[in-house]
Amino acid sequence: MLSVYIDLAIGLVLAFLLLSLLVSGLNEAIVRLLGIRSKFLWAYLRDTLDGGPRKGVSWIPSKIIDVFAKLPFSRHDPRPRHDPDPAPPVVEPMPVDPGAVLAAKASAPPVDMTKRLYERLQEIDHPKGTRTSIADIPPERFSSALLELVAAEEDGVEGLIAKLEAIHSPLAGHLRGVWEGAQRDMGKFRKGVEDWFDGEMQRLSKLYRRYVKWVVFALALTLTLLFSMDSLEYGKTLLRDNAYRAAVAAIAGGGGDGTAELKDSLKDKCAVAGSVEPYSCVTEVFSSPALVKIFDHAMMSVTIPADDAGSPSFTFNATTWWNRLITIGHWPGYLVTVFALLFGASFWWDILRRLTGIRTSRS
Repeated sequence: MLSVYIDLAIGLVLAFLLLSLLVSGLNEAIVRLLGIRSKFLWAYLRDTLDGGPRKGVSWIPSKIIDVFAKLPFSRHDPRPRHDPDPAPPVVEPMPVDPGAVLAAKASAPPVDMTKRLYERLQEIDHPKGTRTSIADIPPERFSSALLELVAAEEDGVEGLIAKLEAIHSPLAGHLRGVWEGAQRDMGKFRKGVEDWFDGEMQRLSKLYRRYVKWVVFALALTLTLLFSMDSLEYGKTLLRDNAYRAAVAAIAGGGGDGTAELKDSLKDKCAVAGSVEPYSCVTEVFSSPALVKIFDHAMMSVTIPADDAGSPSFTFNATTWWNRLITIGHWPGYLVTVFALLFGASFWWDILRRLTGIRTSRS
């Protein structure tokens, strides 16, 4: 009896794993197609290096609809233009005279610090459209790029910070804090920049995941309703299927007289009027387990013929699917499915690995 419930757990976990993989695949496809991860990173860099496009306005959107509706399709792409050439061997100093700017009390000159940073990162870029596709910058690479900008200045770190302050770059305050904390030691300064940038990337990742979880929820809900995946109903189907197979195995092995229970199960499954044809029904049921029929109630189902000569057939089940969708009794199962998919494919793979004893090799 225990094996029946273990089979039930494995069947449900495998169903959740398949749907979670589909949700993750769709989410990743949307993110890559629209370049959202790369745009999100460079929006942060625009805010940090150059400030907002207007005073008090951030490049990073503040609402979920802005991230997935405005940011991907906005004409003001925060990413620099892709350059297939390697980084220039000579770094030009920043064309700003901080003394003249501060004395004249003029507005900050149009210096594109984001572009200057990208010039030092071109080697890790790869062609994908007209804009850069860099979506991740290692802290060590960021600190190296920053030190290259520092080396171009006559006064080193102090000169770069002074020019950043003159153009009102938000990066100036961060660098001054790191420089003072490193006690003006270049080695400690580089390590401090790496730690600071690593902390900023962790904070940015948490913010990004906060936005993405709403997209995952929307995809999970859409797929659950599209496939009409009622977890509670599917669990009952698995239990009946496993109990039926256990009865057949018991009779075949001579482990007891389960003919009455088997006939009742055959009648429920085959629905043959008059008498039950055991051999043909057993063959049919064993060739179509409950796990194979997980998507039978979807809007469009696929039937694969038993013989190799036939081709798969597609059936449009709009009427049946809609009747299940508007039936209140199925909604608790839908909600269980959506809630389960929010845990992600990695969670359900770990549960499946624990239940089946699958070992994964680790380097």
